Amino acid sequence: MRAVGTLIHVNTVVDQMPIDVRRQAKFLYWMGWRVCDIAEATGEKEKTIHSWKARDEWDRADNVERIGGALEARLIMLIMKPEKTGGDFKEIDLLHRQLERQARIQRYQGGGTETDLSPAIANRNAGPKKKARKNDFSEDQVTLLVDAFLETCFGYQRDWYRARDQRTRAVLKSRQIGATFYFAREALIDALTTGRNQIFLSASKAQADLFRRYMQSFVREVLDVDLAGNPIVLANGAELFFLGTNARTAQGYHGNFYFDEFFWTHKFNELEKVASGMAMHKKWRKTYFSTPSSMAHEAYDFWTGERFNKGKPAAQRHHLDVTHAALQRGAACDDHIWRHIVTILDAQEGGCDLFDIEELRREYSPDAFANLLMCEFVDDSASVFPLALIQPCMVDSWEEWGGEYKPFAQRPFGDRAVWIGYDPAETGDSAGLVVLAPPGVEGGAFRVLEKHQFRGMDFAGQAAFIQKICQRYWVTYIGIDTTGMGTGVAQLVRVFFPNVTTFQYSPEVKSRLVLKAYDVIKNERLQFDAGWTDLAQSIMAIQKTMTKSGRHMTYTAGRSNETGHADLAWALFHALHNEPLEGTAARTSTMEIY
Repeated sequence: MRAVGTLIHVNTVVDQMPIDVRRQAKFLYWMGWRVCDIAEATGEKEKTIHSWKARDEWDRADNVERIGGALEARLIMLIMKPEKTGGDFKEIDLLHRQLERQARIQRYQGGGTETDLSPAIANRNAGPKKKARKNDFSEDQVTLLVDAFLETCFGYQRDWYRARDQRTRAVLKSRQIGATFYFAREALIDALTTGRNQIFLSASKAQADLFRRYMQSFVREVLDVDLAGNPIVLANGAELFFLGTNARTAQGYHGNFYFDEFFWTHKFNELEKVASGMAMHKKWRKTYFSTPSSMAHEAYDFWTGERFNKGKPAAQRHHLDVTHAALQRGAACDDHIWRHIVTILDAQEGGCDLFDIEELRREYSPDAFANLLMCEFVDDSASVFPLALIQPCMVDSWEEWGGEYKPFAQRPFGDRAVWIGYDPAETGDSAGLVVLAPPGVEGGAFRVLEKHQFRGMDFAGQAAFIQKICQRYWVTYIGIDTTGMGTGVAQLVRVFFPNVTTFQYSPEVKSRLVLKAYDVIKNERLQFDAGWTDLAQSIMAIQKTMTKSGRHMTYTAGRSNETGHADLAWALFHALHNEPLEGTAARTSTMEIY
């Protein structure tokens, strides 16, 4: 039974107005009333209501007929009222518009198109189409990006964010703590919120392109939108440029700039003049960040503040404390540069749980751990390959090599020959592999096309990876160290590459490998991408030492079962060995060295 109040209201309406009871009963039935309730409200017998229901086929009426009939009845009733209120006129206008919509729906059901439902579609299609703006983001989308950016920051990255308005920031950092990842997102947020240009300088264009890919991944992850272009141009006018450290290509831009791995850049002083000119206006910001290299690098006095004091009288000089204790939390120094040191332990304390510190201590020698992860500069005076010797070999591969090498193609180097050098993993060590393109002419340059490092992979997995490399390149030579686990790897590689060359390490073998590599590097006949600082660090780690007996000279990088390092360097040396020491045409026969 319906509520008493509702029945009284309906009875009042029925009593006051001379309406068609049969039609009124139909509408009440379509409203969901039961027949007995309708009979009570209208004063008719239930049998009569059932008869009307069957004759007029109330149940067979569709939604359009039911709603249309109600609209029509209500509209006629309002029109016939002798005195109308303002609300009546508003309702009449509303009902007319609803009747028009009902008519469009009926046309659509009769075989019409969507333009029958919405004339605005036809009007929109008739006019010229408005082209969507490229890289356009609404305020809500920008808010989502900002929130997602801040939520993913570790503690030390929040320190960088709080210092984002500093005119100049310089960050000395451990490897693999997400600096490039962070600054790519920071720069994108700044461009979206302020409209300022952003410029990214890296040791090579390939390295700089990491910034762009991090941005694209971020936007796709948060908004499911593609960020397009190179350079990226936002709808608000901000432009984002991704450059190598070629001084010629780095001129003519202005904006905030980010200088990645500046301690590994060749001719830093020359490039710094160009780079600082990009941010000469006071509204721009400069950010330098890098892992440490050598104290002999040109950027070292920039970091220590010696360049700031150069040429100043003693009274105007400032002593800058650039120790870890002073800069662990970040500090604005007297030369107006905000400096920050973030070691791997600082990163862990700041919430970065991506590392197993004890495992890394076992994998790296103390010197390597201090340099790579604890932000200590190397005194490379004892190195066979000091940084100054290696830097000419670090090139912008996208600029220097043109289109000959296509890293994302199925056959990256086409049908040209390559050599593979492999240094297998021992217990607690890492394995290194390089793909080396020999020179096309006598005396030409070797090019390192690929480098890989692996940990925790058994010898079957290592051999399988080499086989995959052979499927992508035309491999004419493979050199493997068979000291320890290398024996098992070499046996499996020999199944699909019978002419594999093996090395059984001894002082004499190491000397031949290092002397050949030294000859190639000294004569600037080696090229690898300048962004590969790990390869440069690996080569720098090679030092001349005495054997345990004290009777022979040998070369080492602190490698042992407990401290693995320089695997990439030894892998490279294995590949370079395929060219005779005298540097004539590449050998075609293979040999086994004992």
